[in-house]
Amino acid sequence: MNNLKLVSRFQVLKNARRILKNPLPFHHENFEAHGDSFKVQLSTKEIVLFTRSPGLIKYILQKQHKNFEKSPLQTVDLAKYIGHGILTSNGEHWRTHRRMVQPAFHKKKLHNLMGVIRKAIITELKRIKPNSEQDVFPLMGDLAFQVVAKALFSSSDIRERMARLKQITEANQRMLIREMRQPYLKWWYNFNGKIDRHLKMAAEGKQLLLEIIEERRKSGFEIDDLLDMLLKAQYEDGSPMSDGQLLDEVLILFTAGHETTANALSFTLFLLAKHPEIQEQVYDEVSKVNLGDANVDLMQEVMQLHCVNHCVEEALRLYPPAYVIDRIATEDESFEGIVLPKDSMVLMSIYELHRYNDFWEKPSEFIPSRFRGMDKKDYGDYYYPFGAGPRMCVGNNFAMAEMIIAIAEIVKKFQISSSLASVEINPLISLKPKCVPLLFKER
Repeated sequence: MNNLKLVSRFQVLKNARRILKNPLPFHHENFEAHGDSFKVQLSTKEIVLFTRSPGLIKYILQKQHKNFEKSPLQTVDLAKYIGHGILTSNGEHWRTHRRMVQPAFHKKKLHNLMGVIRKAIITELKRIKPNSEQDVFPLMGDLAFQVVAKALFSSSDIRERMARLKQITEANQRMLIREMRQPYLKWWYNFNGKIDRHLKMAAEGKQLLLEIIEERRKSGFEIDDLLDMLLKAQYEDGSPMSDGQLLDEVLILFTAGHETTANALSFTLFLLAKHPEIQEQVYDEVSKVNLGDANVDLMQEVMQLHCVNHCVEEALRLYPPAYVIDRIATEDESFEGIVLPKDSMVLMSIYELHRYNDFWEKPSEFIPSRFRGMDKKDYGDYYYPFGAGPRMCVGNNFAMAEMIIAIAEIVKKFQISSSLASVEINPLISLKPKCVPLLFKER
């Protein structure tokens, strides 16, 4: 990496406060100053490569993915709070459990869950207060959490425990962000007991899930929800997952599954509120379908909502939940003159790639029609809302179906607007909005 510009540790420390709050402007300034790739010195020994290069990102995530793995930011730091599941593991452990979890998200299984997803969405949307402005972000958080809970557990009596689990995961995420952006204070967080307190909260969350799982086992019922599929999943020798591994996978499905969807829904609704002409195009489309008709195939109806789909895709382009993806080189690598020695760390800015000036026309503007008539191969090298390669998000189809149904049901019932000129972003583990006040006027 010696041929790239270096951002010194002094510059990092000088900007520590703003990096803790939101590192994306700092990233952008350095990309503009130094090009598509640059180095950052985090300590006397640790140097990280930052890149928005389409070619390098594709090389790492797809072409040469076998020589790159997730960094300790996920496999150690994040894993201590949510366990070693498919999101936070590498190597054979990841491959084995990915094969076990993947069938639960096949399109045939998703087809069977569509009614459950819509029912959960309709129930949560009853909490919208017509003709008054409210912050939609916590509402979408609750909606997405309940959708995952219903799809996993098919139970109606777990809302209180799910609310507590949501509190725990959000509190632990805030703690993890402090650890990651202020690594020089880790000793203090250990000394004053903060990390220990959050680890105890993580253990409490797992205990809540274990209680729900044990209740299912004792009931003897087979409901064909995601939990049933995971309980039936087997290793090659025919043995099931241990309770510990099952808890890790379920907790990761909760954390990743609800959070990224809540973020994307909030951003999409805000963008539609600020673009009434596009919102009306969505209304015209959704008013022609009846997602609640028992005589229609819900999956087929959802697949016909092209305008809604493009709006979600465009919101994911502007505000990708996984705004940065990290990898560690497991072998000496090089790409177009950029040398990546073994054990070097790369942070790939998906946020910057999705706004890449040399490819996207008017990259900062909300233009859903840009996806009309385009095949994914036309823009695939510049668009990674769910990652790419073998580690692409296992629940991407589930998330897209959920978001399309939610947007369709909201716009069909309400005309939405906002007093907010622009949304303030809050980059934590995923890219969140800070506050999204929307006015819902009944149609």
